[in-house]
Amino acid sequence: MDQINRFAIGFPYLSIIRPAQASDGITALSEGQIKRLGEQYLAQRDHLDIVKFVPASGAASRMFKKLFEFLDGDGYLAYNQDAEQFITNLKHFPFYGDLDKSLAEIGSYIGLALQDKDFKLIISRFLNDHGLGYGNLPKGLLKFHRYDDHERTPVHEHFVEGLEYGVGRGGKVNLHFTVSKEHLEGFRAECKRVKSLLEKDHDITFEVSFSQQKSSTDTIAVNVDNTPFLRHDGSLLFRPGGHGALLENLAEIDADLIYIKNIDNVAGEKASMISKEYKMAMGGLLLNIQKQVFDYVDALNDGGDGVKAEVEDFLQRELCVVLPESYWDSALLEQRSFLKGKLERPIRVCGMVRNTGEPGGGPFWAKNPDGSISLQIAEKAQIDPEKQVALLTESTHFNPVDLVCSLKKRDGSNYSLQQFADQEAGLISEKSLNGKALKALELPGLWNGAMSDWNTIFVEVPLETFTPVKTINDLLRTEHQPVVNV
Repeated sequence: MDQINRFAIGFPYLSIIRPAQASDGITALSEGQIKRLGEQYLAQRDHLDIVKFVPASGAASRMFKKLFEFLDGDGYLAYNQDAEQFITNLKHFPFYGDLDKSLAEIGSYIGLALQDKDFKLIISRFLNDHGLGYGNLPKGLLKFHRYDDHERTPVHEHFVEGLEYGVGRGGKVNLHFTVSKEHLEGFRAECKRVKSLLEKDHDITFEVSFSQQKSSTDTIAVNVDNTPFLRHDGSLLFRPGGHGALLENLAEIDADLIYIKNIDNVAGEKASMISKEYKMAMGGLLLNIQKQVFDYVDALNDGGDGVKAEVEDFLQRELCVVLPESYWDSALLEQRSFLKGKLERPIRVCGMVRNTGEPGGGPFWAKNPDGSISLQIAEKAQIDPEKQVALLTESTHFNPVDLVCSLKKRDGSNYSLQQFADQEAGLISEKSLNGKALKALELPGLWNGAMSDWNTIFVEVPLETFTPVKTINDLLRTEHQPVVNV
């Protein structure tokens, strides 16, 4: 019933104060700081359990939307620029050889099909299960990059990234993929293949684990009049609650540091060094902040009122928490309790890139229910289009989903993450099923509402570290093309 009521009352907009910008909520690290923080990270990582957490359950079908439209159309490339770009650049894709072999199975090949202008045959063979079946695969299992003697999937590239900055205690690289149930076996097979290859060449052990979004996080769907949406058999329709559902998966990870990065945000090795440097610097920064937090918690627990002013300064200067006006009028014990509450929270360091028009949530200063002001990642739908839309134009950065987190308390146990989520930060979206309109409820997003009450640090990272693949033709971008000519 609570979910049904939510459709009627909606969700409040986030109380935005202003965009976070360089030197106003976003830290721009100098070369010296990057080097020093990276060295501090390297000095500690042998004693840390580090996990690379990769949301990978999304299907790749949206990558091929325009190609499917071409198959359903009249076959003229001139009417579909995306399909034309795909066909014109076939030889630049890493799956070119596989596609040529697939066509050969039916007595054709790419050159002949191009000569005959049988473009539908090529695209059909590429997308459908009688060929490569890319239209029904998850992004993690598609070939993204070509090298001298092999091609790599995003799964493969995440393994390589793990080698670069994710080696922790015992010389292990721990990777965790959140996958859909129907693709689990495909991921298992690809991880087994890559693990075998890389462990032969490196004195490293890979530990790989998987999880699925829990059905308990599914949300009810409603008709446009907010009555429950019923299936043909009269049963209620429940839908996955969006990536915010992965908070439950994240909460079950037992690690000192957790790096979070989407499955499709991987470049070739030529861009790996700069990404490695920033990942290690972000890890070093988090570890430094965490040590200071723990020291201050210990001091406050010991009744150290002498450090109260230091903690106030630390919260405002390092953690970008503006204390509410009510704090300054409260009693000493209440102030100490408030400060401890702000310190004793999960920590995240979030990479932010300069905004060049890519989609994604943005970094903002926002007012919290307790009157404090802190850094938040806000999606466009969380911003009042009438009163605060101008703030979007002032925003200089966006969130590429590039985080390093710690869920640990002072005693080594994990925080209960639901306690730090903003349940008022969900979204209502319009969908359809079998041609019938419906409304869906999305849980607070993993990196915005679900982490709303975390200690948050924004760090500017180079645009080169953000290389998502949203459409198939994104693979033609420079960062996804071979290191050498082939």
